Amino acid sequence: MFNPAVAKLTAPPVSVVQDWRAAYDGGRGDMIDMSQAVPGYAAHPDMTAALEQAAADPDAARYGRVEGDWDLRLAYAAHLGAVYGRQIEPAEIHITSGCNQAFVAAALAVAGHGDEILMTRPCYFNHESALGMLGVGIGYVDCHAENGMLPALDDIESAISANTRALAIVSPNNPCGAVYPPELLDGIFKLCRAKGIWLILDETYRDFMPLDTSHPHDLFRHDGWQGTLVQLYSFSKSYCMPGHRLGAVTAGADFVLELAKIIDNIQICAPRAAQMAVTPMLTALTDWRQANRERIAARATLFEEVISSLDGWDLLSTGAYFGYVRHPHAGDEASLDVARRLAREVGVLTIPGTFFGDGQDSFLRFAFANAGRDVIADLPDRLTGF
Repeated sequence: MFNPAVAKLTAPPVSVVQDWRAAYDGGRGDMIDMSQAVPGYAAHPDMTAALEQAAADPDAARYGRVEGDWDLRLAYAAHLGAVYGRQIEPAEIHITSGCNQAFVAAALAVAGHGDEILMTRPCYFNHESALGMLGVGIGYVDCHAENGMLPALDDIESAISANTRALAIVSPNNPCGAVYPPELLDGIFKLCRAKGIWLILDETYRDFMPLDTSHPHDLFRHDGWQGTLVQLYSFSKSYCMPGHRLGAVTAGADFVLELAKIIDNIQICAPRAAQMAVTPMLTALTDWRQANRERIAARATLFEEVISSLDGWDLLSTGAYFGYVRHPHAGDEASLDVARRLAREVGVLTIPGTFFGDGQDSFLRFAFANAGRDVIADLPDRLTGF
């Protein structure tokens, strides 16, 4: 009686993991939640005040443009120009209700039944399940620890088939945290352009790049980038507003038109109050975003030190919000069982590797961004001897 494409999907991984809370008796202290990728600090007071003010504005309760409020598109285009050093037009921006919606809309715009979109593996589970739900085929490019959990260009080229319509990647990566160097992204872009497929680049965690990184990439500097690149972004992490669901797509104006056709049938427009509130914050909170970037970088460094000090735990890669770790029972116990026991026995919530694709049963994803440094420092007491 149900759509088989939906029925065969797993339950939302974060919901599955959060249900394990009830099995923990609190014997090792408060639950350490390193499962969902959420900011571990509050929104800036100015952001909160702007949301309150916008919510009280009668205009926020009315429909807006499908493509997003013009003021936000104008401000975000200018913001992107400052980040990437290349002028972006407001007509090349489409505001969405979160980055997951941005991905679904982008996938619908380029692929249908019988088509295929390539993903790197381990893969972000919502991207994988979205394509499965849409009936779009999925091809995989495996990433390996010896290559820093980054894909090899030759492997990408070998995976492209006559049915391939796009390659979808995430940088900084979810679940691995691996950051794609500009030269790798440039090579991937040129390959996609040569093969006539789209590059869908999810940069949800762009504002948490390593501190020694001046800018994420130079892809917008390519003439005619609009015919190949589709960039996704989320305001959720950078402005601590995940519940307000606000994302963006940057692509050619023709692509934005196709997105508008899709979004009009899904939600009509992104939340108005959130759009109105975040518009002035793009410039007003520049220093605050940088301070948070430094805060998360410090947590990443501490997490790396902690995991490296533990016998049997192997950190494959880390960056932005995530660390991807080989657990000490690899080969003997499934990651789902290991993660469940971690929650029940020592009060640590993680996402098991099984949710990130085939061949990932030896790994766990730790989202350290929502844990303070004191909490991360407590991990050895929980994990030693597990």
